[in-house]
Amino acid sequence: MTSPIWHPFTQHGLGEPIPLVTRAEGAVFHTADGRRIVDAISSWWVTTHGHNHPRIMAAIAEQAAKLDQIIFAGWTHEPAEAVARGLVEIMPPALTHVFFSDSGSTSVEVALKMALGFWANQASDRHRILVMEHSYHGDTIGAMSVGERGVFNRPYAPLLFDVGTVPFPAAGREQATLDALEHYCRATPAPAAFIVEPLLLGAGGMLVYTPAILAEMREICARHAVLFIADEVMTGWGRTGTLLACEQAAVVPDILCLSKGLTGGAVPLAVTMATTPIFEAHRSDDRARMFFHSSSYTANPIACAAARANLAIWREDPVLDRVAALGAAQQSQLDRIAAHPAVRNPRRLGTVTAFEIDVAQGDYLSAVGPRLLHHAIDHGVLLRPLGNTMYVMPPYCIDETDLDAIYRTAEAFLNARD
Repeated sequence: MTSPIWHPFTQHGLGEPIPLVTRAEGAVFHTADGRRIVDAISSWWVTTHGHNHPRIMAAIAEQAAKLDQIIFAGWTHEPAEAVARGLVEIMPPALTHVFFSDSGSTSVEVALKMALGFWANQASDRHRILVMEHSYHGDTIGAMSVGERGVFNRPYAPLLFDVGTVPFPAAGREQATLDALEHYCRATPAPAAFIVEPLLLGAGGMLVYTPAILAEMREICARHAVLFIADEVMTGWGRTGTLLACEQAAVVPDILCLSKGLTGGAVPLAVTMATTPIFEAHRSDDRARMFFHSSSYTANPIACAAARANLAIWREDPVLDRVAALGAAQQSQLDRIAAHPAVRNPRRLGTVTAFEIDVAQGDYLSAVGPRLLHHAIDHGVLLRPLGNTMYVMPPYCIDETDLDAIYRTAEAFLNARD
């Protein structure tokens, strides 16, 4: 029987098989036909401590027996209160307020609306958003508008709003980025906000830039009172080697987007954190100035219970030690495969490695991506290249044997390709 499911980022016209997954633990999952698959990409970058982490699963089960869902407009519950307090304690002190949503895309939508509301409630005409070339912030309309324009969103162009784009600060081109940002910030009226993926652009190709440039971009925005939005949906929760990528540049954003690892990757939840001035710009005795955003499942208690357990793990377990050890192991594997003649631009940031495979077509639709994906599945590994860019981003609990299997699989593909 043909499944009625319409899968994301899947061309069903190709008739490719879609495996049925039955269970998972740690860094692996198992399929209905008996295969053991190493999760080399943390199931789309969400799983941090490992699949079915006992502490998080216990928290979910306990909460499910108490309170499953409650409206969050004008009501609250202890799991949400605990998560908000825990985030304020662990994140930069200037980020004093926590707004819940349910995905990375919605956390970005919230951030953009907060920024625009901040200026609108001060009767300012500042409304333009600045973005970085090659960025990706999600697939809802606002998030697509502040992402790279191309194959991802071309059919939806009529829905997208205009933005100002600064070039990606590639090595040797950093000054062009800073000059463009300065130029935009000097405009009249000045922009409302600048949104960035700190240090590492994910879907844009795992592109890396330096903490020094991130710090300079932040300083330019501060000088011109342009709100600085850090999208740490992917880079947060240790992926780049620190709790937040912004830490490496000593940068504190005005608005911070978090999701994916917020619950350890177990269930959907997101937050957008903001400074006190942004919150106060929306607080009034005038109901027309409230922040008009919500979703039906805002701060779902079960999801918040998972996030509370994740915060406890970060407080009580040596998570950053595991991150550092995985980073070192990743570097060792990358150093070995980097000598292959088909490997271009090998790079690592924290627990993430990436390189380009030398092919004629190097964009997102490069044929080498699907070929590597299917080769990897056949060899018991989940990889999902970004065009001809292969990356490895495993859960922090992965062992040496499974990590080695990932790179041996990739190396076998490189050796066997036409």
